[in-house]
Amino acid sequence: MKKIIVGSTNPVKIKSVKLAFETAFPEEEFDVEGVSAVSGVRDQPLSSEETLQGARNRADFAKQRYEADYWVGIEGGIEDHEGVLEAFAWMVVLGADGTVGKARTSSFVLPHEVSLLVRAGMELGRADDQVFNQVHSKQKNGAVGLLTNDIIDRTEYYKQAVILALVPFLKPELY
Repeated sequence: MKKIIVGSTNPVKIKSVKLAFETAFPEEEFDVEGVSAVSGVRDQPLSSEETLQGARNRADFAKQRYEADYWVGIEGGIEDHEGVLEAFAWMVVLGADGTVGKARTSSFVLPHEVSLLVRAGMELGRADDQVFNQVHSKQKNGAVGLLTNDIIDRTEYYKQAVILALVPFLKPELY
């Protein structure tokens, strides 16, 4: 059984990592554990670079403190693009063999009302909760689920990007 440490206690992130690894490596069994890990960036990263750094920091933090076969950092962020805010997340996977995988989710434009709150300094999850009258939505379906009527929930959204971050592990001969 392979051990995976996720640098977060958010159940959505833990579940998406478990599903991604099980999909990518169906012959393996995984023990996935979430731990509290510092991102070293703002609660609401405001650029792709800052978001990637947060994911990298979470994975590094977990690797420095926990024995495992893989360490995963996931960080959600937003970025102003042509006057609108786009939401996305970065995934970083570190392997015990030194392999590093990175991938970013697709992005989507946030609604005006949510964007106003985020621009005023509110973290996206709290802004979503306020606008959509929810509680802890980032630990459930997230902005992507709220905006797509759960056609795409946060778990599936993250799972696909984690699988893409696993490409160097799936095709090591190319990396």
